[in-house]
Amino acid sequence: MTQTTRAKPSWPRAIGIGILVSVLTAIIMMALLKTGVSPFPKPPSLAFAETLLRRPLPMPVGLLFHTAYVTFWSVVFVRYFPRKTLPTALGLAAVLWGVILVVFFPVVGWGLAGLAIGPLLIPASALPHLLFGLLLWGLDRYVAKPTHA
Repeated sequence: MTQTTRAKPSWPRAIGIGILVSVLTAIIMMALLKTGVSPFPKPPSLAFAETLLRRPLPMPVGLLFHTAYVTFWSVVFVRYFPRKTLPTALGLAAVLWGVILVVFFPVVGWGLAGLAIGPLLIPASALPHLLFGLLLWGLDRYVAKPTHA
């Protein structure tokens, strides 16, 4: 008796899902930032890019950093996670939310959990991570998958 193995999703599909998740989350977060609803002084990805490169940068650079980060984690989920359930996608999103609170915010000078800016950064940073988890799961589940003959 031979054991069957399921093929991993293709690289183009995984990358495509990552880019879609990145674009959709960026649109929502940029709209919140432009309308003044967001408590962020600037998008975290732009703040990180500026910190890393040690100079002010235009928004497209921040969006590229955002796209690379989101696409990387989306590809990891789509190609390598053995269980691609909603709780698993939300679990990944929660871990990444913890990383932004404990690593990214202090690195960009916003303090642990963004408290140097204000306590609203904690729930405000949870929203894009929740969206990430939901979109990642939904797109992986419902974007056309190759059919097997």
